[in-house]
Amino acid sequence: MRKDFMSIDDSHGGDETTFIEKYWTDIWNRQGGPKAEIGKISSKDEYKVIKPFFDQLPKGARILDGGCGLGDWTAFFTQKGFDCVGLDLSRETVAKLHTIFPDVIFKPGDIRHTEFNDNSLDAYFSWGVFEHFEDGMRPCIDEALRILKPGGYLFISVPYDNLRHALRAAGDWSERKAANRHNRRFYQWRLTKGELRDELSAGGFDIHQVTTIHKRQGVLRFLHHEVKLSYSWYFTRGLSLTLAPIIPGGLMAHMILAVAQKPMDS
Repeated sequence: MRKDFMSIDDSHGGDETTFIEKYWTDIWNRQGGPKAEIGKISSKDEYKVIKPFFDQLPKGARILDGGCGLGDWTAFFTQKGFDCVGLDLSRETVAKLHTIFPDVIFKPGDIRHTEFNDNSLDAYFSWGVFEHFEDGMRPCIDEALRILKPGGYLFISVPYDNLRHALRAAGDWSERKAANRHNRRFYQWRLTKGELRDELSAGGFDIHQVTTIHKRQGVLRFLHHEVKLSYSWYFTRGLSLTLAPIIPGGLMAHMILAVAQKPMDS
């Protein structure tokens, strides 16, 4: 597991929970807030991986969207007949979601310490959230194991420490130096496939698969950071579309997604 750091200004101080809430609230506000873009969900990499497992769940199954962000996934599965709850640290964003999606359940809260009862959820998904706590992913995993029913599914995605990152870090001391800079703080963990498997297995889960996703986004990041091409250029976006299908996921994929299951005898 490798740490990523980020530059901060005085407005992003405070304890970790306060920082995460403010940081992501600011990000979503700059993006214009919730937009009800539910129609895009079925084409996303995550949905293509998890759909066969959700197809096995009965209507009304209890689902948690942990770190629901702009709320589209929660609304999507609610419309499909599931009892889905969106949980997020950003109280401001949750308040907006109540207005955008009045018939969907959203609650403010911390995925490390939820109010759900033991063995109460049929499935739990969380996209790009577990990695944002410096103490590691284990508190998130432990809570997931507690609240899922025996046989319940956990689906999580985290940043992939792919071959491109590994090669760059091998000759770059900047990440290690960053920890000692006063204007930087921890942002996220990046993991290999094996590390994500190990984290979930150590937390008591059986692993069905760990797969790479968001390869095109990884190619875009490579073209921007290493080749210095602007994200906004049509050339950059066109080149990423051309390269993504032929470049191995292990080299360029931006995220990895794990499908895990709480053992029936837990």
